[in-house]
Amino acid sequence: MSVQASTIADWVAVDWGTSNARVWAMGPDGRDFAHGAFDKGMGALSPGDYETTLLDMIEPWLGHGVTDVMICGMAGSRQGWIEAGYAPVPAKPVGGGLACPATTDPRLNVYILPGLSQASPPDVMRGEETQLAGFLSINPKFDGVICLPGTHCKWVHVSAGEVVSFRTFITGELFATIGEHTVLRHSMGEGWDEAAFDAGVDDTLSRPEMLAARLFSIRADGLLNGTSADAATSRLSGLLIGAEIAAAKPYWLGQNVAIIGASKLSSYYARALESQGALALRASVDDVTKAGLRAAYQTLKENAE
Repeated sequence: MSVQASTIADWVAVDWGTSNARVWAMGPDGRDFAHGAFDKGMGALSPGDYETTLLDMIEPWLGHGVTDVMICGMAGSRQGWIEAGYAPVPAKPVGGGLACPATTDPRLNVYILPGLSQASPPDVMRGEETQLAGFLSINPKFDGVICLPGTHCKWVHVSAGEVVSFRTFITGELFATIGEHTVLRHSMGEGWDEAAFDAGVDDTLSRPEMLAARLFSIRADGLLNGTSADAATSRLSGLLIGAEIAAAKPYWLGQNVAIIGASKLSSYYARALESQGALALRASVDDVTKAGLRAAYQTLKENAE
């Protein structure tokens, strides 16, 4: 997809993931006036491709002078443009430690945000720290736990504007792998069955140690009882999210909870938490990502003064 061109950007914000990249032209007021989305993620690029790819995405917004570009996400990974490293927690979600890749185009001044790391138990995040910073800039008094559903779901304890600790669950990856590469692939559908999802959540919240057996029962139930493919898919989602919610209970129990993620997946987590009496505040990924990049850029400019 091409960018929406309007005028020259004061600076450019970029969220560069594994599969895709999103770019925003930012005005002097810190608001975006144009944006673009591209299927040019880290997974399809080598380090030498990044500058040319970035120019392809943002050329219409560049003037004759130097334009700052603030990037979060996998462009800062070891396999990305340049490794940005990790800031150890406890720490503010964004701050110093920016990586600055060399560029040949004199119009570009590029900064890449580092991720966050945790020594014990070992854990890392990259990209989510920017969403956390954005959420906290919008909700500066929030203390509690933020859940970031996705391929690798994060549960993050924040207090006094800092990330205190976090845990990662590969629930989304497990769902895709089990649904596409095990015997359950013969049972999967595309629709949604709320009752089947709710039952799956309840089952693993009450008996998480039975997860492996209950996964096979999805296949058996379809063969013996004609359970629909939509119900099977929904039950698989419920079983896996229920197991995650059970394991993450020390994070969310008795805490203020917020969820940042795609609306559909976030609704599943919110529904599972609500079944346990935990009501969660919801936030848009786009809104908090832009807010986080804006906060990082403001910090950069303040430190330069």
